[in-house]
Amino acid sequence: MEPINKIALITGGSRGLGKNMAFALAKKGINVIITYHSKQDEAQAVVTEAENLGVKAAALQLDAGDVKTFDSFFDQLKMVLTDKFNTANFDFLINNAGIGIHAPFANTTEQDFDLLVNVHLKGVFFLTQKALPLINDGGRIINLSSGLARFSNPGYAAYAAMKGAIEVLTRYQAKELGARGIAVNTVAPGAIETDFGGGVVRDNEQVNKMIAGVTALGRVGVPDDIGGVVAFLCTEDARWINAQRIEISGGMNV
Repeated sequence: MEPINKIALITGGSRGLGKNMAFALAKKGINVIITYHSKQDEAQAVVTEAENLGVKAAALQLDAGDVKTFDSFFDQLKMVLTDKFNTANFDFLINNAGIGIHAPFANTTEQDFDLLVNVHLKGVFFLTQKALPLINDGGRIINLSSGLARFSNPGYAAYAAMKGAIEVLTRYQAKELGARGIAVNTVAPGAIETDFGGGVVRDNEQVNKMIAGVTALGRVGVPDDIGGVVAFLCTEDARWINAQRIEISGGMNV
């Protein structure tokens, strides 16, 4: 088990995959700080459950796509680190916050494109940049991509393009942060049954069946398939994994 003083910051940790990651990390004895966009009650429920697993936990509000709010976010984060965790730094940054916009390439609006850029690329780029002074040497950064950056499903051109950019960014971060002993990897989930994108994978039986049909293991992914892999990447067993794209899709479109 990891020493109890390790701390992970998970953006978008109040529901879906981020919530699952928080619990998987907590089960390994890693303290968690999650961010939420608007649903404070959901975030507090995650904090309570994580603490019931025996770790310290906290939640902070963050609009992951609004770079101008990041300075005040980090001011709050520093206070929480000091007051609740008795430290000035944390160890693991998991850039999980995201939104799903489904639109054909021909119909994608500039407004939707800009929103996706801000949340999935610009926000990740500058949030990580501003976090660097707080991340301990020897820490880890995990960026979230998608199976859609490898295979192409119509309707996700803009979203997948941002995720492709994240995969390139991950390799550059790994190269440039290696001197500090910080490993940076990408986790790329396949289609998962969550409320992401309006819950289409979970709730649309036809879509669910179609995805299961192109997946080697014959089913659609669930959050429990993802959180444990992210937690593993934050352990000492994963110390030599760096600059990698790890797809967790059960073998979609292989």
